[in-house]
Order: sequence, then C-alpha cells, then structure tokens
Amino acid sequence: MSGTRFRLLALLLLLILPALAGCGKKGNPQPPGPPNEITYPRTYPPQ
Repeated sequence: MSGTRFRLLALLLLLILPALAGCGKKGNPQPPGPPNEITYPRTYPPQ
C-alpha cells in the first residue's frame, strides 16, 4: 500500500512541478520597442 502512495505522490509531483517552474518571470516588465519611442506612461486624455 505504501508503494502505491509513493507512486501516486511521485506522479502528482511530476505533474505539478513543471507548471510551477514556468510561473513568473525575473525582473520588472519592460515596454516593447526602443526606449526613445515609448509613449507610456502618459496622462489621459492626451492634449
């Protein structure tokens, strides 16, 4: 019975760990494009 529990736990970990490893990204988000063409953040509505 303990062998079955171990296999079930191992299978569960193998299914969950890759999903958790892919979560998140290092660093702050950066706007796309070259720095001199970034128009955000700006006030709304533009005048």
